[in-house]
Amino acid sequence: MQQADLNQPQRTVEFDRNRLTIEDIADIAAGRARGVLSSDPAFRAAIAKGADFLDRLLREDGTIYGVTTGYGDSCTVAVPPELVGELPHHLYTYHGCGLGEYLTEAQTRAVMATRLQSLAKGFSGVSVELLEQIARLLDAGLLPLIPSEGSVGASGDLTPLSYLAAVLCGEREVWRDGVQVPAADALRDAGITPLRLRPKEGLAIMNGTAVMTALACLAFERAEYLTRLCTRITAMASFALDGNAHHFDETLFSVKPHEGMQGVAAWLREDLHVGRQLDRNGKRLQDRYSIRCAPHVIGVLADALPFFRSSIENELNSANDNPIIDAEGERVLHGGHFYGGHIAFAMDGMKNTVANLADLMDRQMALLVDSRYNHGLPANLSGAEGTRAAINHGLKALQISSSAWTAEALKNTMPASVFSRSTECHNQDKVSMGTIAARDCLRVLELTEQVAAALLVSVRQGVWLRLRSNPALEAPAALLQMMEALGEDVAPVVEDRRLEPELRVLIAHIRARRWSLYA
Repeated sequence: MQQADLNQPQRTVEFDRNRLTIEDIADIAAGRARGVLSSDPAFRAAIAKGADFLDRLLREDGTIYGVTTGYGDSCTVAVPPELVGELPHHLYTYHGCGLGEYLTEAQTRAVMATRLQSLAKGFSGVSVELLEQIARLLDAGLLPLIPSEGSVGASGDLTPLSYLAAVLCGEREVWRDGVQVPAADALRDAGITPLRLRPKEGLAIMNGTAVMTALACLAFERAEYLTRLCTRITAMASFALDGNAHHFDETLFSVKPHEGMQGVAAWLREDLHVGRQLDRNGKRLQDRYSIRCAPHVIGVLADALPFFRSSIENELNSANDNPIIDAEGERVLHGGHFYGGHIAFAMDGMKNTVANLADLMDRQMALLVDSRYNHGLPANLSGAEGTRAAINHGLKALQISSSAWTAEALKNTMPASVFSRSTECHNQDKVSMGTIAARDCLRVLELTEQVAAALLVSVRQGVWLRLRSNPALEAPAALLQMMEALGEDVAPVVEDRRLEPELRVLIAHIRARRWSLYA
């Protein structure tokens, strides 16, 4: 995950009761946007109305889950009035048992923004002061250290979000300028007073889907870019392999009306200058599937992206804790909006379709390096000539590494959402595993980006070798522009060299979406 560049100009994302987009959260995560809480009096009055309603219920001795009762299966346990104020502290304290790697700073910003958006809907019974505290910490760059493991995705992301709740109150640790600092010290240095959570506020912060949804927002941007990058790589691979570009003919694709797939084919036609006149110019009748069927493979993800966006953005713009506080109707509604099934399904689906891109590119690379199938290119795409060709091995090892990354990506496509476990004394007896699915998806994206970096080296080398062997051959303008852009970071491989530094540069460029690909 790329780190935020907080020195770049920032746009403002306002948190109120209106909808946000995936891009809003991703921009806050990356430092391209600054989140601010709306100052609109009507918005703030609507938030306060829920907290005031809960206060009135409490004064009237109403029974409120998680306010005057214990949590989960302990909902039958009445909390004495004099201890109600301590209950939120106990909730985030006993959930402080997360493990695994900490979320990155960018991921943590996304989590904070996502939770703030849900609470700003005004159905959680929290105070304006709580929303202000989250916005204040975001603005000050004080980010809770959140362990990535420990959530089953219902009752929401309880354990990881307990770290946000604790930091709001000046407990546990934060990232500050990339350094771990005790939250109490960081808040004091920033002039921020630790919060004392009101009744229901601990539950409102923790009992929701903010972690899985935040990670899903970040995953979406990366997946969308990979559809474009994989298409450009395919165009370059087709050219390098002396392929038949008429596999992407417009009439051919008009008879199979998957819009995303048709869009990928159109991009390939644009890259390869495929016209409507069918002239193979002596080309093979049919290329192998990893070239010929590339639009059908990439198109599955392209067609799924609108569904993924809808699921992720609906979750982002939902009140997803429990109970829901209907201040207008003066009701406390007990339900299960913390259940992350939609995110789980989206992430399980996304990691499947993304891993298929890794597999597609890996197959393309296998063709490119094999002199039996690459139609006249040197073995392993080595650029060495003469007597030195005997000791040079080109991209042989890169193909092995690409295969390893692809295999690991494919291994991680097992759906997490089917591994529901009964937890918490069988109160949480059906859970979503949405956060595990989101973490898996990010890992698959990471591996697929590594495969894409390997393929960028390979197709650049393949096109260069094809043009070197046939100087009269004209490459389409889009491919020449991509060759020029790649040439800034990757030179042709003539003598064997260590490729890791160049791969890492390319991966950083992929994650920064450096190359503008298609309109």
